[in-house]
Amino acid sequence: MYWYHKETKHSYYSVRSNPNQMDWALQPSTYKNYPDSFKKTELDKNNPWHGVIYYTASISTKKYYPHGTHRYLRVNPSAGALYPNELYFQARGVEGFDDGIYHYEVASNRAVLLHVLEGSEGIEPYMGYETAMKGLLFLVSAVYYRSSWKYRNRAFRYCLLDAGHVLGSIEHAALLVPHSTSMKYDIERKKLNKLFGFSHASSAGREVFLSGASVATPLVEKVEAVQFELAYAEGSGTFEENEMMELAYKQTSYLLEKQPQHEKANLYYEKTRLKESIVARRSQRGFEGQAITKLHYTRIMEALTEPIPSDCDEEVELFVVLNRVQNMPIGLYHNGQLLKNADFSQKAGYLCLEQYSLGTQGAMTFFLLSTAKNYQALYQKAGIIGQRLYAVTSYLNIGCSGIGAYYDDEVNAFVEQEGMVLYALAIGR
Repeated sequence: MYWYHKETKHSYYSVRSNPNQMDWALQPSTYKNYPDSFKKTELDKNNPWHGVIYYTASISTKKYYPHGTHRYLRVNPSAGALYPNELYFQARGVEGFDDGIYHYEVASNRAVLLHVLEGSEGIEPYMGYETAMKGLLFLVSAVYYRSSWKYRNRAFRYCLLDAGHVLGSIEHAALLVPHSTSMKYDIERKKLNKLFGFSHASSAGREVFLSGASVATPLVEKVEAVQFELAYAEGSGTFEENEMMELAYKQTSYLLEKQPQHEKANLYYEKTRLKESIVARRSQRGFEGQAITKLHYTRIMEALTEPIPSDCDEEVELFVVLNRVQNMPIGLYHNGQLLKNADFSQKAGYLCLEQYSLGTQGAMTFFLLSTAKNYQALYQKAGIIGQRLYAVTSYLNIGCSGIGAYYDDEVNAFVEQEGMVLYALAIGR
C-alpha cells in the first residue's frame, strides 16, 4: 500500500501548489438515519450497556461560530469534525437490548434495530468467532465522501484514523461496564457490506466496513452466520466517487501475515471522573506554552504503551518531541529513550504544517510511524493510540490535538527512520 501513502503525502510545495477547494453546495451530511419503520430505542446512559454506546460516539456539545452557524461535536474526535464513520453493533444477552443487530443513530441518540436474532444466528462467523458471544460486537464503517469532500485523496487516511478513534472510544467506554475490548480487523468485509446493503448498485462504495470490536465473552453454543440483506440508507446525502480511495480500500481489505495480541490492557480510571472527562474532551486549537509534570508524562506514556488486544497487531513506532516537561531533558525521544538533546520546538511546529501554536507551544508532540504491511490495521491502531492520548490527557486536564496533516518526508528525515508517517498529536496547556 505504499503507492497510496506515497501519492497522498504532503510537502511544503504540495500544500501551496494544490490547496483544497471545497464545493459548499456538495457538503455532505454527517448523520445517517434509518426510516422510522425500524424500531428505535433512545439510549439511557445510566444503563451500563447503553452507556458503552453513548460514551463511544454520542454528541457532547454544540459549538457556535461568529457568523451565527453552529456544529455539534461528539465524544470521539474526527478530522475536521466530519465524522466519516458509522457504528453498528450486535447485542446478545445484555440488559437494555433485545438480541439483535443495531445501528447507532447519533443525531437522536437512539439504537435502531435492524434485524432481530433468531435461534443460533449472529454476525460472529463474519468476525472469526465459532461460538456465540455474549455482550456487544461492534462494526465500524466509513462513509468516505464525508471526508473526501474536504480532504480529497488523502481522506482514506482520515477515515482509518477516525475509525481507530471510534475503536479507542469503545475501549474506554467498556471500562465503565467494566469489560475488556478486543479489536477485530480480519472481518469478512465483502459479505458484511452486502448484508448491510452497502453493495447495492445504486450505493456501491459509498459506505464500507473497516473493522470490528468485541466487548463480549464466548458462550458454548455454536453460531451460524446470520443472513439478511438491508436496503441501503443514505449516509451523506451528496456524493462524488473517488477512484483512488476505493482502490486503496479494495487492495487493503485482505490481511497478509497477521500476529494477534492476546494480552489485555491495564487502563486504570475512576469511573465517574472518566465519564466526565469523556464528555468534556475537546480538540485544542492552540497552547499557551505551559509545562506539564514528569508524573503526567509517565502516566501518559504508560497508557500509550499498554497492549492493544486484536487479531492483527501491527507495530507502530512512537517518536516524541519534548518541549516542556518538568525535570526532563528536552529533545527527541523514541520509545521513551532520548535520541537527541536539543530544542526542537520550532521544528515540531514546522513539521505539523507550520501549526506552531500546537507543535511549538505544546509540551509534547508525537509522531507515529510504521513499516508494517496491513494498512487498515496499522492505521487504525495509530488512531487507537491517538484516542488513548485524548482519553488520558482529558482525564488529567491537559489539552490534546490530533494532527493528520504534516510534511511526511521531512518527518522521516527528522526522526531518521523510513516507513509511513501515520499521525501527529500535540499535547499541552
